[in-house]
Amino acid sequence: MSKSLNNALSAAVLRILRPLVAVLLRHGLPYGAFAELARKAYVDEAFAQAAATGKRPTVSSVSAVTGLTRKETKRLKELDIIDDEASSKRYSRAIRVVSAWVSDPRFQTSEGAPAILPLEGQAASFALLVKEFSGDIPPAAMLSVLEASGTVAVSDKGITLLERAYLPAAAPLEKIDILGTDVAELIATIGHNLAGGPNERFFQRKVSNVLVHPDFIPAFRELSNKKSQDLLEVYHRWLADHEMEQSADSEPCYVAVGIYYTDNLADKGKDK
Repeated sequence: MSKSLNNALSAAVLRILRPLVAVLLRHGLPYGAFAELARKAYVDEAFAQAAATGKRPTVSSVSAVTGLTRKETKRLKELDIIDDEASSKRYSRAIRVVSAWVSDPRFQTSEGAPAILPLEGQAASFALLVKEFSGDIPPAAMLSVLEASGTVAVSDKGITLLERAYLPAAAPLEKIDILGTDVAELIATIGHNLAGGPNERFFQRKVSNVLVHPDFIPAFRELSNKKSQDLLEVYHRWLADHEMEQSADSEPCYVAVGIYYTDNLADKGKDK
């Protein structure tokens, strides 16, 4: 690896790690635990890359690529790191439920707004919405998740959608799951684009400006939130219209499009 490439990679990794380490420190994960996870990631990915080439990966070959000892490589390969799939499933299914609520006419008013839904019922009920868009999660469990996040409110009139997107504000474990899922997908997209040819690259763009007046930041946040949500709802409707039947012979594909917003006022303690 040339010195210039090594320097560029080192600088890029440091930029990635700084905000990640800030999260880890706030949640009490010490360096030793992070270092163990980093070694585990190196070993798992080296085995996966070797297998993808059609070759049979060995402890020796992975040890040579990663720089770890054979003993350490074998230990890490056999190390079982618990992956909380339950949190991930709740996160993705809650998104499906809310997205359907704001896009499926069956669960909307005549004006196209998300309707206030009764808990039970054969048509236009919360139970039906959950049954169709959250798999095997019971309506009561999904209602608890959405209530805890402030996404819905329950009253005598029924269940009201308060937010057009599911953000687990009151569910710390699910917020951590978003860190592991969404950031990983963005990095994977960038990695794919670095290696892929011009016709194979995924869409990856952003717009930024370093001269925006701080007084106009709240207005742009509101504008970007609305436009981004509108676009995501368009994508959701298209994807929902092209879902496979469960009995289909082909394996379904996973597709995701993510949008993020950031500014530096919060970092400066000037969030308005």
